[in-house]
Amino acid sequence: MTRIHDLTVGELTAEIATGALSPTEVVGHYLERIDRLGTQVGAFTEVTADAALRRAAGDLPRGPLYGVPFGDKDLVARAGVPTRYGSRAFSDHIPVTSDPLAEALDAAGGISLGKTTTPEFGLTGFTEPRVGPAARNPWDLATGAGGSSGGAAAAVSAGLLPWAPASDGGGSIRIPSATCAVVGLKPSRGRLPIGAGLDSYDALAVNGPITRTVGDAALLLDVLAAIAPSHRSVVAPGTGPFADAARAEITGLRLGMTLTTPWDHAMHIVLDPHARAAYDHAATVLAAAGADVESADWQPTGYPELFGTLWRASAATLPLDEDALARVEPITAWLVREGRDLDARRLVSAYAAARLFERRTIETFARYDAVLTPALALDPRPLGWYRTEDAERTFAQQVEYAPHTSWVNVAGLPAITVPILAGPSGRPWSVQLVGRPGGERAILALAGRLEAERGALPRPPGFE
Repeated sequence: MTRIHDLTVGELTAEIATGALSPTEVVGHYLERIDRLGTQVGAFTEVTADAALRRAAGDLPRGPLYGVPFGDKDLVARAGVPTRYGSRAFSDHIPVTSDPLAEALDAAGGISLGKTTTPEFGLTGFTEPRVGPAARNPWDLATGAGGSSGGAAAAVSAGLLPWAPASDGGGSIRIPSATCAVVGLKPSRGRLPIGAGLDSYDALAVNGPITRTVGDAALLLDVLAAIAPSHRSVVAPGTGPFADAARAEITGLRLGMTLTTPWDHAMHIVLDPHARAAYDHAATVLAAAGADVESADWQPTGYPELFGTLWRASAATLPLDEDALARVEPITAWLVREGRDLDARRLVSAYAAARLFERRTIETFARYDAVLTPALALDPRPLGWYRTEDAERTFAQQVEYAPHTSWVNVAGLPAITVPILAGPSGRPWSVQLVGRPGGERAILALAGRLEAERGALPRPPGFE
């Protein structure tokens, strides 16, 4: 008999719809696993077991996520539930209203089991907050889960959740998903009605799903694209359903390949041989399946300065006075002060450079349906590897680990990371597929083909 945590989201919704499983059974199963295994991976900052069981036994909305558990990233406010934003400055914060994403997932019939771990204010690509547990990689508990959606990815990888909503402003869905060997999907800017990337000055961060399968990522994209119809999405409707795209043929799709990163002229980027092997393997598989694969000539310029400025500016508006700054982590305090010291000329120049980078990148890759890159440059990093007392060095370390992700946010493009090739430890290495603006269907089809060739994804040892 298939265990509940081995069911895909699609299978789970079908089992609940037919009455073969009840929401209470499903929620109880996941809560038992969280209670038994959760502290090993530090995936949750708060588990709301009683509230989840009451909701499961109540009159749930019969939406597309009816009875399906998830976890709120600890950047998303949920009324009555501690929402700490990964920070000691908000360690006692309990919001009285919920954010739109939490309300929309509730309206879709989903059941929150608690808050998943995030770094302080989601500012870093690793999840080791001082306010609570570090999120650990279930494949190797001595290493971190990546960030900033580290708890979400660890929970899905360890079978503590069937899927997790997450957010991505520079790789925060894709970095932890690749670290923990699950699927992470970053939609196009403007694709979703909530978390579209249009409601912030830098237009970087978007919401998206973390799942175990490409099919589930596509299914959840369909759901997320349809919720809260009172909100406006600037990407024209009618390009879904995405679930069909994950099963589509890829014959004739044009795929560009690049190992280039926009950091190459500013930093020493080293690609792990296993990351290179996964990249080469993906190209071979997709070419054999009918895609037209070729090397892409990409020569980005000016990126490190513009992104460094945007990263600093992103912290400037955090609601932190001087007393609160004394309680936050060194890298946060540095970012806030650096961001608030930016002059208008430098900030406006960075925005203009970002739009120029976006335009040139889209033009360069316009001939391709998708572009293939490594997902990560290095093997998962040991806990404590990042030198958080030295903010500038920490920034450089994040680039060294994941140099292929942040440019996708600046360009506003969709991207997916998918695990494909196991390394010596047994943990699969992932690759990244980047699409055209609004081009989620192509990357889902290509990722689905890679997943089909790989076969069933195993659970990390000890989390079967």
